[in-house]
Amino acid sequence: MVDSDLLHRYGFDDSVAALFTATERAARVVRVDRGESTVVAADGELRARSGQHVVCAGDWVALDENGDIDRITERRSLIQRATVSARSDAQLLAANVDTALIAVPLDRDPALGGVERYLALIWEAGSQPVIVATKADAAEDLSSALAQIHSVAMGVPVLSLSAATGAGIDELIELLSGAVAVLGPSGAGKSTLANALLGRNHLATNAVRDGDHRGRHTTVARELVPLPFGGTLIDTPGLRSVGLWDAGAGLEQTFADIEELARGCRFSDCAHGGEPGCAVQRAVDADELPERRLESYRKLTRENEWMADRSDARKQAERTRSVKVQSRALRAMYRERGH
Repeated sequence: MVDSDLLHRYGFDDSVAALFTATERAARVVRVDRGESTVVAADGELRARSGQHVVCAGDWVALDENGDIDRITERRSLIQRATVSARSDAQLLAANVDTALIAVPLDRDPALGGVERYLALIWEAGSQPVIVATKADAAEDLSSALAQIHSVAMGVPVLSLSAATGAGIDELIELLSGAVAVLGPSGAGKSTLANALLGRNHLATNAVRDGDHRGRHTTVARELVPLPFGGTLIDTPGLRSVGLWDAGAGLEQTFADIEELARGCRFSDCAHGGEPGCAVQRAVDADELPERRLESYRKLTRENEWMADRSDARKQAERTRSVKVQSRALRAMYRERGH
């Protein structure tokens, strides 16, 4: 019988309990670094070796008799991005997230293309996005900035917030439930936002540079902590790049306006690049759809398709290598039998 008193603060409930057998020791991953994970079990916090398992903050895992990770339970959501290295792999950012906050700083012009990337990432993950316009007190024209963000939000909640003054925090808390993750670029005020939700200075913060508005990576690892009003919070390091990873469905939801217009195109495979009878281009010409948004749609779609092709090529190469290894092993066995 699992003692869920401590685990309850980290999101353990009946639905999570159903993921484990009666004899398994349940735990949640709160931090991952260098092949080891910090997990919270019913009897407290401990370090657990991950072994061959690729885990991330938010994962529910079963521990073996040594206190190491034996099994990862099924994830109800998984936020991941393409790695920044040459490898065609995905980097896991956070698991089992119910609400993902996209921090968009208003001390500069809103990066609408970045918002669209994060939305695609989050929709694909199976989480609910909420756009948080941070540093509202530093905005030159708050109404204009919010209008720009709303133009790409497609119905996603957009909240104006100043963690420095506390304005908007109560309204944000009303929207949150379950596990919450904070995403955004460096210098967006993610750790300040997280501290405001936690009601204490749990996470370190740094000022951004005046010249380019970039901040240092205040948060260096994803860490899950309980929220005082219930649920949990995962603060993530600032992401300088947000590469899409198998985000076709997420892109469709992010660009629902373009997808709807595309149904009126003459050709089903219209690329919206000058083909006759293109309803999307017609909307651009009529100033009903911003050219910037169409270009962003094209760019992200191409990127996602390229990454998918690259991943398929890697998988094929891995299968080929596996077949060669097995063939060599069989030839070696037959040679030994021949002797």
